[in-house]
Amino acid sequence: MSSNKTVFFLIGVLITILGFSMLIPYVIQILLKENSHSFIGSSFVTIFVGILFILSNLEKQFKLNLQQTFLFSALAWFLIAVFGSLPFLLSPIPFSISEAFFESMSGITTTGATVITNLDETPKSILLWRAIMQWLGGIGIIVMAITILPLLKVGGMQLFKMEGPLSTEKILPRTLEVATILIITYFVLTSLCAFFYWLFGMSIFDSVAHSMTTLATGGFSTHNDSIGFFSNSNIEIVASVFIILGSIPFISYLKFIKGNRKIFVEDIQIKGLINILCFSILIMFFYLFIISDETSILDNFRISFFNVISILSGTGYVTDDFGLWGKFSLIFFLFLMFIGGCAGSTACGIKIFRLQMLLVFLKNQIKKLISPNSVIIVKYNNQKISDDFMKSVITFIFSFLLIFFIIALMLSLTGLDFLTAISGAASAISNVGPGLGDIIGPDGNYKNIPDVSKWILAFGMLLGRLELFAILVLFFPSFWRN
Repeated sequence: MSSNKTVFFLIGVLITILGFSMLIPYVIQILLKENSHSFIGSSFVTIFVGILFILSNLEKQFKLNLQQTFLFSALAWFLIAVFGSLPFLLSPIPFSISEAFFESMSGITTTGATVITNLDETPKSILLWRAIMQWLGGIGIIVMAITILPLLKVGGMQLFKMEGPLSTEKILPRTLEVATILIITYFVLTSLCAFFYWLFGMSIFDSVAHSMTTLATGGFSTHNDSIGFFSNSNIEIVASVFIILGSIPFISYLKFIKGNRKIFVEDIQIKGLINILCFSILIMFFYLFIISDETSILDNFRISFFNVISILSGTGYVTDDFGLWGKFSLIFFLFLMFIGGCAGSTACGIKIFRLQMLLVFLKNQIKKLISPNSVIIVKYNNQKISDDFMKSVITFIFSFLLIFFIIALMLSLTGLDFLTAISGAASAISNVGPGLGDIIGPDGNYKNIPDVSKWILAFGMLLGRLELFAILVLFFPSFWRN
């Protein structure tokens, strides 16, 4: 493998940005007179290491080949999680190394699982840092999904590449160009979300923190009861709208800006997301209507509407403990965890387009049984789909489910019960956050699970966030050969 100076230079840039981001919670510490200097210390260490990476890896021309792009993707997210854990380790709240890394990885991968037991009493600087981590993770995965993952051809992501030829030589300048537009769009949507949260009753701090975790479909909240703390239907509507906006492909925003005003009604994946949401909301609404005698029809719809959107997108906000709704709701929400939102968005899971491709594949197989000599041309959003593309999608889905079962099995070996192991594995690899059951369900957290379970789940979060193969390829010896 050739020199990796470009890889470590870029990682240095990202770590430095992370370090400067830590100064924002430090300002909160000063303003609120919190008795801690955890963020200034963490910021100094992080910026120092980042600048060291930059200065020691300067080159006349920066290029990434395919191997280096894989390496950069994996190392960048891992090291950001490592340095992002420093404020937790140095905070007044007692975090172990396992807990700090778990919380940091959960933040940067926009998972939303937490080990903090009392958010209402947690210093606001820590709460803001959790939100910033998720916000940065959200924009990070959007940029990767549009610029890097299509180049790596991970699980069919090449379908969502930028317009025009994309090669390893052009990925850096194209990434900077697209990232600028995406960051502006992302910031504008976040600002609008914060404004509407504030307009309907949130404090300025809560509105800013929740807007960042809403657009990132991350789900970190500033209160133990999550969005349910506010008991405000308007806030739930705002959250639902902006979660959906975060769950649709951000390449659609780029196309809209460039003049395609019909993209949001023509895109097959967006239509698929809306159809699945509507169908799932109706199923949960009728189920709650049947089992609930005390709740009004309007409240049943409100509860179904918000919680289905939150779980399907991988956000993980809750207004009610759906673990109390019976076994059907547990299985139903477990199923929704796997689906996720659209590719190229901040949402997680298998993704809508892959499930659509799977249905097309099954439909075509049936057609071939009926007419063996027929020639079937498959298209998706007016793009012709090759057999190799279809194979990569099916391979991804199979691998996703296989890794889910492996993680669940490993968790069960650490002593976790069946429901906790199964839902924890699904929540981690789908980057949802809350699991099911008494321990890690909507009213629980991950504090009391064994440390080894936390490390397993953290690795699962990273796998799910980077579409599995961007990590798994590093474990093959052939990857490291020239």
